Amino acid sequence: MGTKVKIVNKSAYPVPAYATELSAGMDLKANITEPVTIASLERAMIPTGIYIELPEGYEAQIRPRSGLAAKFGVTVANAPGTVDADYRGEVKVILVNLSKEPFVINPGERIAQMVIAKYEKIEWEEVEELGDTERGDGGFGSTGRK
Repeated sequence: MGTKVKIVNKSAYPVPAYATELSAGMDLKANITEPVTIASLERAMIPTGIYIELPEGYEAQIRPRSGLAAKFGVTVANAPGTVDADYRGEVKVILVNLSKEPFVINPGERIAQMVIAKYEKIEWEEVEELGDTERGDGGFGSTGRK
């Protein structure tokens, strides 16, 4: 099975779960008691009611739900948001409405997805120059459009 992660659920809903066997993310739900309207080009921090304790070397990435983004222009403002292993506060989602119409979030609505990811700490090695590659310093579209 997977890595055990401690969770405190103060929401009105079950703990986040994988929708299918091969899902990478778990849906997060809006733990609100009444609808919240996000006006065009506005943002709102929506509580989830969950608190997690990640093991060292892991982070929780808060990502947009593709359906909300594609159908309504609602996405995560700091995508992906990061929940660090030493954070013990409530997981909240910063949503932004990029559409021209107001968007209403209802209690229990799936507002984002959370992916738990392993990461490695690095140690900088200061040098005078970097090794050569075929690409070099080309970026921002330098490899062309196919």
